[in-house]
Amino acid sequence: MDEMEEELKCPVCGSFYREPIILPCSHNICLACARNILVQTPEAESPQSSRASGSGVSDYDYLDLDKMSLYSEADSGYGSYGGFVSAPTTPCQKSPNGVRVFPPTVPQPPPQQHLLPHPGCLPPIPRNSCITCPQCHRSLILDDRGLRGFPKNRVLEGVVDRYQQSKAAALKCQLCEKSPKEATVMCEQCDVFYCDPCRLRCHPPRGPLAKHRLVPPAQGRISRRASPRKISTCTEHELENLSMYCVQCKTPVCYQCLEEGKHGTHEVKALGAMWKLHKGQLSQALNGLSDRATEAKEFLVQLRNMVQHIQENGVEFEACLVAQCDALIDALNRRKAQLLAQVNKEHEHKLKVVRDQISHCTVKLRQTTGLMEYCLEVIKENDPSGFLQISDALIRRVHMTEGQWGKGTLTPRMTSDFDLTLDSGPLLQTIHQLDFVQMKVPAAPMLQLEECCTQNNSATLSWKQPPLSTIVVEGYILELDDGNGGPFREVYVGTETICTVDGLHFNSTYKSRVKAFNASGVGQYSKTLIMQTSEIAWFTFDPASAHPDIVFSNDNLTVSCNSYDDRVVMGNSAFSRGVHYWEMTVDRYDNHPDPAFGLARGDVLKDVMLGKDDKAWAMYVDNNRSWFMHNNSHTNRTDGGIAKGTTIGVLLDFTRGILIFLINDEQQGPVAFEGLEGTYYPAISLNRNVQVTLHTGLPIPDFYTPGEADPNSSVC
Repeated sequence: MDEMEEELKCPVCGSFYREPIILPCSHNICLACARNILVQTPEAESPQSSRASGSGVSDYDYLDLDKMSLYSEADSGYGSYGGFVSAPTTPCQKSPNGVRVFPPTVPQPPPQQHLLPHPGCLPPIPRNSCITCPQCHRSLILDDRGLRGFPKNRVLEGVVDRYQQSKAAALKCQLCEKSPKEATVMCEQCDVFYCDPCRLRCHPPRGPLAKHRLVPPAQGRISRRASPRKISTCTEHELENLSMYCVQCKTPVCYQCLEEGKHGTHEVKALGAMWKLHKGQLSQALNGLSDRATEAKEFLVQLRNMVQHIQENGVEFEACLVAQCDALIDALNRRKAQLLAQVNKEHEHKLKVVRDQISHCTVKLRQTTGLMEYCLEVIKENDPSGFLQISDALIRRVHMTEGQWGKGTLTPRMTSDFDLTLDSGPLLQTIHQLDFVQMKVPAAPMLQLEECCTQNNSATLSWKQPPLSTIVVEGYILELDDGNGGPFREVYVGTETICTVDGLHFNSTYKSRVKAFNASGVGQYSKTLIMQTSEIAWFTFDPASAHPDIVFSNDNLTVSCNSYDDRVVMGNSAFSRGVHYWEMTVDRYDNHPDPAFGLARGDVLKDVMLGKDDKAWAMYVDNNRSWFMHNNSHTNRTDGGIAKGTTIGVLLDFTRGILIFLINDEQQGPVAFEGLEGTYYPAISLNRNVQVTLHTGLPIPDFYTPGEADPNSSVC
């Protein structure tokens, strides 16, 4: 009920409707508010001058006044009496509901006070008054009746009254003897309000009372206080009751309107019948709206759940981000420790080398200094003979010692600089480029069932990602089983979202599924779709795989040849399972050629007679006899040839692995070939003397009973 409150408030004053009237645009407004937003138009544009122009349009046939809108060029307006009107450019104001309204030409009391005098004492409406709907901004000029020309919305007024009554005060139990308690239910059949103790004592849910309908007190009050139907009177003829409904004008009318007014030639119906009809239409429309409202409620629940999930996922994601950054910091600290260890090692090495050189130079310098001091003391001696005895040796020692201080001796073996430079540029660049990337595998795709289908022995599948999925998809993997309950196998990997798989088994049930992948991995499978291929094979000759000398016609069902040599043409469908039968009619047969009919692998030779290589199994036939041939081996010569109009039948049974030929519905010879396994194409070879037409989709001949499939046989 609370949601309905906005429907019961006037767009001008913002309060509940009081004496609402219906504007021609179907919007409602309080009668007092309508008086407050009236605007007086210039005298030159009065309704009388418009009527004087000779127009015969009815009072409420309003014209488009977009160019003369009271608001802007984008607004549209209403005119009356068949003439265009121009509205004054009066400044507009806003109501408590935020709707723009025009102020009255003379001071008026505030709209929300509803200061309405007695209807008989209403001041007269100024001539040439104009009113603008506060909701759709359409304008019209009032006629001589003024606001009385608008019908009162008694239905809306009654709903407002009942709504206000339901909100007035709490209902009390009618059976409490002292200090009545607040009622909790109301019985529609008993028309009594009960509190919980009185309901259990006086209205137990058993016996005849079990069928009574208990409703909340507010709903019971509304139903109890529903006002009786009021008899409406005509706005044109105030003494006449509304008794009919004008279908063309879509408004209730009185008897006098039909006799004298503009509705005399219109189609009318009984008011009660149209009342029930429109109630039914409104109820039916409400059903659809109720469904949308239910969906909206479910959607809101889904959104609220999403809010909770977003919060939970946000906390989880933040924790994951902190953990990842901490892991990076830990890795950087470990690397820092390793680099510091390397620097310390280099530091110790340099110190050791320099200290060793210092120690070596110190010892050598001490020796040199000692030698120098000794030589100086020797020089001080005055004994020539003694000096000469040692001078040569000392001179040699001095030169030798001087040589030991030669080039490089006084050069440091190690520099004080560290020849190490930390290359942090790439790491800093990587840190600056550190950003969020796709970290989740794609969601399971959704198979679009309306686009998935089978045709003959081909299956087309279509899929898409879920609507709310934002995860990047790099490709899809489509899988099918073998049509016999076996394991799934990949049949397509790529970026497309639709795929047609050819060469499936006829009359087989396939299971299919698809999954998406990206750099993070492979997502979940979609739901499994079960598809049934055609029970009977429909196919034509295949121009793509035929020899260039083959000539096609009749939608690739009829073939002939341009060469005198035999040329091979195959069907566009392959068989590997089931029982299949097709026929070919000889349309032209000249000079007794030897056409061949049968099966072939996809890589059969196309420029020799069918059966010459090991890729074909055939029966070739002339006008008198036939032979079976495979790998150029001729067997089972049988009497009976062909002519123009002859029908050749081919029966392939994979359940037994055999091939049988027929001529004019009679089996030609014994079983032609046995042990057939794998995939085969229908095929024939012919030259320019023969023309053949293919017939497919045929039932198995009556004389033949298919065998049971060998459970141990393998099928490609």
